[in-house]
Amino acid sequence: MTDRHAVPLLELDPDLGQLLPDERLDAAKREMRVVVRTVESGPWDIDRLSGASPENVGLLVLEGVIARDVLVSDTISTELLGPGDVVRPWRVQENMPLLAHAVRWNVLSRSRIAVLDRRVGADLGRYPEVSAAIIDRVNERAQRLALTQAISQLNRVDRRLLALFWHLAERWGRMTTGGVALPMTLSHRMLGQLVGARRPTVSTALGDLVKQGELTRRDDGTWLLTGEPVGVPVRDIQRVIPMRRRFLPPEAAAKRPPLKAVASHPPSARAAEMRAALESIREQCETQAEEMRAAFMKTRRLAEHTSELRERYRESRDGRAAVDGR
Repeated sequence: MTDRHAVPLLELDPDLGQLLPDERLDAAKREMRVVVRTVESGPWDIDRLSGASPENVGLLVLEGVIARDVLVSDTISTELLGPGDVVRPWRVQENMPLLAHAVRWNVLSRSRIAVLDRRVGADLGRYPEVSAAIIDRVNERAQRLALTQAISQLNRVDRRLLALFWHLAERWGRMTTGGVALPMTLSHRMLGQLVGARRPTVSTALGDLVKQGELTRRDDGTWLLTGEPVGVPVRDIQRVIPMRRRFLPPEAAAKRPPLKAVASHPPSARAAEMRAALESIREQCETQAEEMRAAFMKTRRLAEHTSELRERYRESRDGRAAVDGR
């Protein structure tokens, strides 16, 4: 790391001071100073920070793009970090994980990082408005991770890729006359790590999206989105998607307060069709259950009759044997 110097935090990232009133903003700019470091492109040996004091708050990305890879078995999942993200590569206490995995960092473009050390942590006690803004950044990152997880569960790779491109465009894209430009040279392999797919499948899906006019790869390797934004589920689909099933055991679930009634939506033709189909399936199941019960009773009667015939045969055989013996 190079270019080490201390500068006012709120000049580097003014949005962190948006909750401060004017009379406190100037004082916060003077008092809250951070060390800024520049990290060159390439693998980032984050293990060198493992000895950092746990009292340090974390690292704030100011410029550039950083990839955080999580490796489980032979699978890699990638998260892209950019300006405004707060990361904390160290922990208060290291625990032995039950799921073996590895984490590696790679700086994709020359980046600048502000070190939020223990002095900044002390300043945050005097300026809780800035602390709230930092927590909001952490919450935004968690929401992006949840959205990325949802994207990776879409049932076709082309849908995953298209949703991912629009998701990235929200943060890094810019409007042009031909569409939304995404100034990132994402390889097919990295796209696969972002959406949970193999590189050959990604290449095929990208070719389909280009043919459909959804996106274009420009000469410099960056991407241009030429279609319409995607991802919002229509109301009918939202009603079809089931809510989460009970996660707690029955005794714990019984302690939860009852849910408030939710206003019902007017039924649609599709919903009515699905209800009719479910009713038909239910009736078929009940009919099959009755048939199985009837078959069971018939089998039971046959078994009892067979036992009676065996007993009669045994008595008849014993009687003949007694006559022959005399």
